[in-house]
Amino acid sequence: MAHSQSLAQRSGVVGGFIRTMDVLSRITAYLAAALFIAGVLVICQMVFIRYILGMSTSWQTEFTVFSVTAAMLLGSPYVLMTGGHVAITILPDALGGLPQKLMRLTASLIGLAFCAALAYGAWVYVWEAWEGGWTTGTVWNPPLWPALLPMAVGATLLSLQYIAEILRGEN
Repeated sequence: MAHSQSLAQRSGVVGGFIRTMDVLSRITAYLAAALFIAGVLVICQMVFIRYILGMSTSWQTEFTVFSVTAAMLLGSPYVLMTGGHVAITILPDALGGLPQKLMRLTASLIGLAFCAALAYGAWVYVWEAWEGGWTTGTVWNPPLWPALLPMAVGATLLSLQYIAEILRGEN
C-alpha cells in the first residue's frame, strides 16, 4: 500500500489523474452507501404500509431496484481501487515476477475494454431514453433516463479507475 501511495503522490499529470480518480471513487462510494440506505429505508416503509396499514404501494419496489442497482454501479470504482473485488489469483501468484505483472496488466486491459464498451452503450441508452421521453411503463411510471444514468456514470468512472490502476502500476 505504501508503494501505491507514493505513486499517487507523485507530481504531474499522471499523479494528478490518479489522485482525482481516487477522490471521485471515494465520493461515489459515499453516494452508493446513501442510495443503498435509501433503498433499505423505502423497503421498510413499504412493509409498514402494506402489512401494518394494509394499504397498497405503487413506487417503492421500483425505487428500491433503481437505488440499489445505482449503488452497485456507482460503488464499483471504489471496489476496484481498494482491491475489494473477487479475484482468483492462484496462477499469477504462483508465477510471480514479470509473468504475474503481465497477467494482471492483461486482465486490467480486458476489464478496461469491457467497461469502456459498457460505458459507451450506457450513454447511448441514456440519451435515447432522454430524447425518446421513455418511462418505465409501470403504475408509478417515472422517466427512465434517471434510472439509467448511474449505469453510464458508474461504467465511465470504472473505466477511468481502471486507467488509474494501470498507471499506478500495481495491476
